[in-house]
Amino acid sequence: MNHKEKAKELFLEGYNCAQSVFAAFCEETGMDRETALKLSSSFGAGMGKMREVCGAVSGMFMVAGLIDGYDEPDNPEEKKKHYERIQALAEKFKEKNDGTIICRELLKNIETNTDPKPDARTAEYYKLRPCARFVEDAAEIIDEFLKERKKLL
Repeated sequence: MNHKEKAKELFLEGYNCAQSVFAAFCEETGMDRETALKLSSSFGAGMGKMREVCGAVSGMFMVAGLIDGYDEPDNPEEKKKHYERIQALAEKFKEKNDGTIICRELLKNIETNTDPKPDARTAEYYKLRPCARFVEDAAEIIDEFLKERKKLL
């Protein structure tokens, strides 16, 4: 099973969008599944259901950070390179999704709320929401990033 399929499967099991993308890459990041799921749990539904940055995008960024992030605060060049990579990933997601990475904009034709109570994962939920596709898009984009990175190493 590829990362795109794994991420979608996790989402359909009930994990949020960030968890679904991030946990699909546990082998690549070297993080155990439980830690990955807990770490990414806060980012679902646009950051704690606030409908801000799409959780699938946040999951994608977390994968990029673990694999190719910086850890020296006094190295502005590395920070710049990493932010450029993150912005490029965001642009690829925007190209596939109406020019945005914002949850409430991605769900523009769907009634949403910021009530912290999770929405029930019913057949109707999955029928109306394009979130599984966003999860797939984010996993596919980060996969492409990892393939390109390997070519450069």
